[in-house]
Amino acid sequence: MASPVVRKSNKEEENDLISIDEVSKEAKGLIDRVLGDVGKSSATKQLIIGSISGWFTGFMTMKVGKVAAIAVGGGIILLQIANHQGYIKVNWDKVYKQVDKVADRVEEKATGQGPKWMEKVERYVDRKLDKAEDVLKRKERKARRWYHTFISGEKPYQLKEIHIFLVAFAAGVAIGIASGH
Repeated sequence: MASPVVRKSNKEEENDLISIDEVSKEAKGLIDRVLGDVGKSSATKQLIIGSISGWFTGFMTMKVGKVAAIAVGGGIILLQIANHQGYIKVNWDKVYKQVDKVADRVEEKATGQGPKWMEKVERYVDRKLDKAEDVLKRKERKARRWYHTFISGEKPYQLKEIHIFLVAFAAGVAIGIASGH
């Protein structure tokens, strides 16, 4: 049986809420009591407080930075794996169009004039040539696999781009951990 829900009145809810102003005043009062005016204190106290606060700031920056880097990097890796496994499909043409728009805006802001028509055509043709090259490479790999399977009767091991990416990522993590200590 569900327990009855007790509703608080608006006045009780207002009393339960703590405003940010109150918290900041309390924190400032605590810091003032602990530190006082550091500039007027002895050099020893200034050195101790400065070194402790600097260490704390650096330590927290490293911890937050590592967590943020792991979150962003892990998210990118998960998206790459999901893309490679076919769970998601990235519309690269749309991504490239957005990148082109942003690059055009940045160039226009930096130089005062937008990209020339020929530069846009060059980018477009370059992308189409890259796409055609990828298709031909896939067809060549497929033909080689078929020939190898036909001749030997067994499927060869294939090193895929995701394998190289994962090995490079693991090496980067190892180097980062080693250099972070």
